[in-house]
Amino acid sequence: MNSDTDQPTNLNFSAATSALQARAPTSIINPYSEFPALKNQCVRFTSTDPFVPTYVQSNFTKLSDPGGAYASRIKGRQILLERSVREGKAKVDREEKRKSKRERKVKKAGVSGVDKGMWKLAEEQTRFDLFLPLHHLWCGYMSELLGLSPPPFTLPSQETPIPNSSAMHAKLVKADFHGSIVTVIQNKNPCIVGLSGIVILESENAFRVVTKDDKVKLIPKQNSIFTFSVPLHSTIPDSKSIPSPNDPSRTNANPESSLGPTSTVLDIPHLEFELYGNQFCFRAAERAGRKFKHKETVEL
Repeated sequence: MNSDTDQPTNLNFSAATSALQARAPTSIINPYSEFPALKNQCVRFTSTDPFVPTYVQSNFTKLSDPGGAYASRIKGRQILLERSVREGKAKVDREEKRKSKRERKVKKAGVSGVDKGMWKLAEEQTRFDLFLPLHHLWCGYMSELLGLSPPPFTLPSQETPIPNSSAMHAKLVKADFHGSIVTVIQNKNPCIVGLSGIVILESENAFRVVTKDDKVKLIPKQNSIFTFSVPLHSTIPDSKSIPSPNDPSRTNANPESSLGPTSTVLDIPHLEFELYGNQFCFRAAERAGRKFKHKETVEL
């Protein structure tokens, strides 16, 4: 409206819009328009124009020489990438299978076996005479391990030479004690002093024995001193040392040097050793490969 003439004035808006568009710079990009290079086509990179140099140099905008920075810092170097999720899962599955396999082996004779009652004997199996064959087998094992001489077939007119006990120590500490007869001679707990029986199970910290009263007892090794005996002569029958029936010396055979069906090593000539439980807290398999050093003890 023109106030002087009070006549209406027509404004040409289309002409003004055209003039503004003509003045606008041509470098303005519409952010909502589609990228023409990616429309209905794939991005391809060649050896002359690879992706990595192009991508890195385009991001080094603050450097004066992006190409030189790429050549000195990145070109020719290898980058260790993480494994894919599928490979990682396969590795985890393999580890779980190995772990479960190891656990199954441990459960056969481990703590879980004790919890399940694998080491509990039935009442009719808790008999001392039932384990006497195991004890006789252990005496034969000691005869072979220590190289004991065969027993004399005549009553000795003089004392028989005693084997060198110091040479036996290195073999005894690595020996298997399943079937031996152990006796507690000293312990901080007076209730188990004098307890004796055939060892039916040896663990790292205890002996499980069957006593003559047909009872199973668990004796701890810690703070205990035991005694055990080995035969003085070999209990294995030697056919070469048995005299002929016509030999008159056979009538004077010494029956005290042989084991009977109900006898033990304590009923024949034997050697007695002391065993300090604090230095013996190892499994039988560990003791077999362990090197023990001679040292004095001040236990108890």
